[in-house]
Amino acid sequence: MSKLSNSTRRLIGGFLAIAVFMTGDGFELTFLSKYMVDHGFAATQASLLITLYGLFAAAAAWTSGVLAEMFGAKRLMLIGATWWIVIQIVFLGVALPSGSYPFILAVYAVRGVGYPLFIYSFVVLMAETVDPAKLSSAMGWFWTSFSMGIGVFGAYLPSYIIPVLGEYKTFWCAMPFAIVGTIMCILLVPNTKGRASEGLDRAEQIRELTKGATILVKNRQVAFAAIVRVINNLVLYGFPVIMPLYLSTKNNGGGGWFPTETWMRFWGFVFVVTLFANVFWGWFGDRFGWMMPVRWFGCLLLTVSTLFVYYVPQFFGANAPLMWIGFFLVGVGTCAFVPLTAVVTTLAPGEQGAALSAYNLAAGLTTFAGPLIATIVMPIAGFGGVCWAYAILYAFAFVLTFFIRPKQPGFDIKGRRLSEEERIAEVESITGDIAEVREAEASLTKQA
Repeated sequence: MSKLSNSTRRLIGGFLAIAVFMTGDGFELTFLSKYMVDHGFAATQASLLITLYGLFAAAAAWTSGVLAEMFGAKRLMLIGATWWIVIQIVFLGVALPSGSYPFILAVYAVRGVGYPLFIYSFVVLMAETVDPAKLSSAMGWFWTSFSMGIGVFGAYLPSYIIPVLGEYKTFWCAMPFAIVGTIMCILLVPNTKGRASEGLDRAEQIRELTKGATILVKNRQVAFAAIVRVINNLVLYGFPVIMPLYLSTKNNGGGGWFPTETWMRFWGFVFVVTLFANVFWGWFGDRFGWMMPVRWFGCLLLTVSTLFVYYVPQFFGANAPLMWIGFFLVGVGTCAFVPLTAVVTTLAPGEQGAALSAYNLAAGLTTFAGPLIATIVMPIAGFGGVCWAYAILYAFAFVLTFFIRPKQPGFDIKGRRLSEEERIAEVESITGDIAEVREAEASLTKQA
């Protein structure tokens, strides 16, 4: 399960760069909303700050797939990292100390462009270099690296630094990680071959870019997969907005059951779980079908666990063991969507860049949608209403998965695993190479 293919092994340096860079990006995630409220801003202003950030991140994520094909994935990674570092200095050094909400809002939103260019350009690089049959597993390693950074180190380190340095100085501790991650990208991420989009004139480049949106209209299955991807991480980006207020304060209907540091460790634990679950679900999807874990262990499990996390303190108070269980289930469910990237690459033959761009748009929109739902629903229905809204959307995604039918190597479009004879016939129909068929037959016999 944990063995890396040769093509994936080439990208180990990139996985490490993602982990280190996203540690810096994730530093403020678990306490920024509380920091804003503690400094006189309304809870809705705090959630709007993260919502607008997500909107800019969504735009950057949408463009990253096609831009990486046009200009090179590694080059775009470095542009995104540099953008993040420069704007972060402005945000922490000028905007936040000013106390001006419009200024803080504008600068933080613009910073949202940086990290999607960095990480989703790397996804394009992976799609260009990894064997399609192993892409789900490779994506498992990618999301493990992402989780290690934004969640594990990004949550746990601040929980220990804040009591010593305070919240504002802890924000600054993100900078060394972002800088080191950028240097690692320069030194360790491989360059790829020329893109099909190189050499296009400006008008053709614009048309190439818009394919990431128009494919959602032309290809219904890509659109369904994109919707499921948006719903996937609602909790991952919505909970950091509402849970520090719900669990650690008594404002706006919060119960104040746990100190902020405990909440941060709960959230860090979610990402500890994802370190293992990302790789497991990537392997599981390649072995047993891509859509099965998305449907049953992603959508359905998150429907239940989202409500579980909300209701535990309501009925049992500060019951830490039950909260650990709830956040464990959130981590497992979130990772079960890992095979979706591999799914999207098979739904639009010949338009992989556009399909990945649409997927990246959806991945960016989830950083916007989670906080947006909190911003809209929280003043009307409180924290419970937000959690119910998330749960209902996960149930809707569960239904949508039955209409997504990728052509996964070794499986039919309904997700049924092909027999040995059918798999050999599949190889023969694709390659027409009898020697390769015999080699595949020998490999299958050996695996059996």
